Amino acid sequence: MHAIDRRGFLVRSGLALSAALLSSEGFPLSRTSALEPATPADWQAVRNQFPLSRDLIHLAGFFLASHPTPVREAIERHRAGLDADPIGYWFAHEKTQEAAVLQAAAAYLAVDSTEIALTDSTTMGLGLLYGGLTLNREHEILTTTHDHYSTETSLRLRAERTGATLRRIPLYEDLHSVTQESLVETLVKAIRPRTKIVAVTWVHSSTGLKLPIAEMARAIQRLNASRAEKDRVLLCVDGVHALGVEDFRLSEVGCDFLIAGTHKWMFGPRGTGLVWGHPRAWPFAKATIPTFDSDAYDMWMRVIPPRPLPPAVSMTPGGFHSFEHRWALDQAFKFHQALGKSRVTRRIQDLNDQLKQGLAAMRRITLHTPLSHDLSAGIVCFEVAGMSPDQVVAELRRKGIVASVTPYATQYARLAPGLLNSEAEIETVLNEILVLAGNHF
Repeated sequence: MHAIDRRGFLVRSGLALSAALLSSEGFPLSRTSALEPATPADWQAVRNQFPLSRDLIHLAGFFLASHPTPVREAIERHRAGLDADPIGYWFAHEKTQEAAVLQAAAAYLAVDSTEIALTDSTTMGLGLLYGGLTLNREHEILTTTHDHYSTETSLRLRAERTGATLRRIPLYEDLHSVTQESLVETLVKAIRPRTKIVAVTWVHSSTGLKLPIAEMARAIQRLNASRAEKDRVLLCVDGVHALGVEDFRLSEVGCDFLIAGTHKWMFGPRGTGLVWGHPRAWPFAKATIPTFDSDAYDMWMRVIPPRPLPPAVSMTPGGFHSFEHRWALDQAFKFHQALGKSRVTRRIQDLNDQLKQGLAAMRRITLHTPLSHDLSAGIVCFEVAGMSPDQVVAELRRKGIVASVTPYATQYARLAPGLLNSEAEIETVLNEILVLAGNHF
């Protein structure tokens, strides 16, 4: 057995072994709700999978997800097993369930499972990756003025520890005149000979702007063609508001790393996330937290000879996690796969089109998110004349509509139509915003 790549074996066979162990070791499998691929008439059935309050119109699901039935059932199944026999259940299922999660994530992203590290959130992933990048005083990190606090802080801390230079640039001056071409050109022109890391966010939670990540990646690849391998620019992407929204194969996107929480648009268990890295990029990142991978333990105990671990394995933090949540993550990926990735994208686009077009037609409303699908995803930011964003959100909440405020220096009211909304709900929201705008002349 030691001659076999045990992680590879587990990834290939984890699902079957997990089912067998669950049923044979005194931990019965509960009924799992099957969900057939959705058709346009099935979105109410999808909504019925979630225990969200029916008294509210939920337009902030990107913040923290409610769990659909298959995910809830998996969490409860693992929780019951851990409560009944913590050590027995952990030893019976840790390897196979982690393998099942990696397998499901890899199938969804269209990558190899050994390229994925599991984390607890986007912020943890950003901290682990950026905190472990191999940098020195000769290097520069290039990022933008539009990124989240977690990205900005993780990069600043790494620059302080390594002596690397951190430079932040705006990608545009006027959001309303932005084009894909201008965003790519601005980014590439800012890259200098010293630039080693380019860190960007796929969908900005500050404005709803979606970056043309694949086009940026291709432009950087062309630049890298004239560089030595050690000087190659790495493109790192916070993809949390693209994962579960955009229909993409990560193997075709072209970035070097993608970091995302899976408890937002993906509907994964709260406290889950991942970091994906291209095989050519992982060697530039070093782990900062010991992994609990079984091979690492066996080498430590000298049960097997020392040998390199896949970098993503080393990058997965060890220690004890909320295992009932981590081990249920595979069900979230399967849930989205059953719905159909392209259908999910079209549905979110349709609802966001309805909202954006309605807002754009209103007097005393300023829509900040671009109308184009090329430049926007599932987040819509706007202002109501004469009202602060906090006032708008409070008034909408009073009407049973859940909105949020962008947590940035420049703040807007923010809505995020998703799979759990209907056209009728969006129409209700538009009518309420029209009343707000009319009452604040």
